[in-house]
Amino acid sequence: MANFQKLTSRGEDYSKWYNELVVKADLAEQSAVRGCMVIKPYGYAIWETIQSELDRRFKEQGVKNAYFPLLIPKSFLSREAEHVEGFAKECAIVTHHRLKNDPEGKGVVVDPDARLEEELIIRPTSETIIWSTYKNWISSYRDLPILCNQWCNVMRWEMRTRLFLRTAEFLWQEGHTAHATQEEAEDYARTMLDVYADFAERVMAIPVLKGVKSPNERFAGALNTYCIEAMMQDGKALQAGTSHFLGQNFAKSFDVQYLTKENKFEYVWATSWGVSTRLMGALIMTHSDDNGLVLPPHLAPTQVVMVPIFRNPEQLNAILDKFNTLASELKAMGIRVKIDASDKATPGFKFAEYELKGVPVRIAMGGRDLENGTVEVARRDTLTKETIAMDGIADYLKSLLEEIQNNIYKKALDFRTAKTREVDTYEEFKEEIKKGGFLLCHWDGTPETEERIKAETKATIRCIPTESFPGYKEEAGKCILTGKPSNKRVVFAIAY
Repeated sequence: MANFQKLTSRGEDYSKWYNELVVKADLAEQSAVRGCMVIKPYGYAIWETIQSELDRRFKEQGVKNAYFPLLIPKSFLSREAEHVEGFAKECAIVTHHRLKNDPEGKGVVVDPDARLEEELIIRPTSETIIWSTYKNWISSYRDLPILCNQWCNVMRWEMRTRLFLRTAEFLWQEGHTAHATQEEAEDYARTMLDVYADFAERVMAIPVLKGVKSPNERFAGALNTYCIEAMMQDGKALQAGTSHFLGQNFAKSFDVQYLTKENKFEYVWATSWGVSTRLMGALIMTHSDDNGLVLPPHLAPTQVVMVPIFRNPEQLNAILDKFNTLASELKAMGIRVKIDASDKATPGFKFAEYELKGVPVRIAMGGRDLENGTVEVARRDTLTKETIAMDGIADYLKSLLEEIQNNIYKKALDFRTAKTREVDTYEEFKEEIKKGGFLLCHWDGTPETEERIKAETKATIRCIPTESFPGYKEEAGKCILTGKPSNKRVVFAIAY
């Protein structure tokens, strides 16, 4: 049951508000293992909706699901130099395969005689184990493309953790594809980024910017990383999804070649792409308020909840007859409905619980409503209520859910627009970045300049805009730091 102790307000302490909301809304909690979390049933129900919506979109692009091992031989990770350098500090390593009773009676200890011949890495990402497998699957151009995805967990030994945003173990999907040509692989990497952007905006109601990462921010082992960036209510950026063009790096590391139509052997071209339970953090921080979660209807596990208010069993049964009829109509429309006639709490307590948990629409019916043929309809996004006639209510609710979805998206988009501005000097940049938001600035293209700006302000280049960027334009200018020439603005922000 949800905890209704008043939340810390966002304005008072945004970080504390977030941490309290995750726990009080029954999304997740800390586990006994440092840096790991327990995702509770309600939180996992939201993740399942994310999974199902994304999985359907992946399969429309020809992707098939598979599963690869959790444990990776340490030697595999060392085959791609940039890759191992990028993940070395986050790796958890399995060194032994057996415990034994402590001879001094202090529980169990590692059996020194059970040391592994080769140490194993708990996967931080799966490029290496997958490409060692693809070598067995690919011999001819007829075997290409391979379009695989897996839903799994990964382990990255984070030192500073926060539920959903950054944990040592987290859930994600990782797609890994193999192609005959560079053009095909690059096109596919961009296609999957478009899939992520469409999902973020249409389902999660989160407006995102699409672009390319700078070399400093690029995935370890990639030639190009494409990204979607979202803005949270505190003005910080959050990377909501990435798609990587890996070139032939992993194919060469694992000697994955194919015979072309011209009977020549060539290395295949690769992509990888993924999103994680970090999206849960993005969802919370983009839409929620001081009263609790605000869930977009397309994503909410329960879109409409019905609560009867009654004085006696006869009245309850009469209300439930109305609710059951309406629920059947809504379910036939594909709407996810719950009738809460439980005696675990008063109607007022239930109202507070569903508000905290972000259910988009709440319906209440009491004795007077029963007589008048009406219901009270409450919207979570605006916290407003109105009395509506039962006649035609199903069609009304279907339209209302779409209205709420669009309103939540528009609110987030308007916020992002208001917090996005152009900056032309470094002095102005240092003041404006403290206010949060996206700053559009000229940059000379060098990693040294980017590193200095990050060191002095904590801001990083979130993405280099592409043609799909809102208001994208080529524009001559000067780097805010060095004054060197630049032909377009990039997006700076302080990020999670």
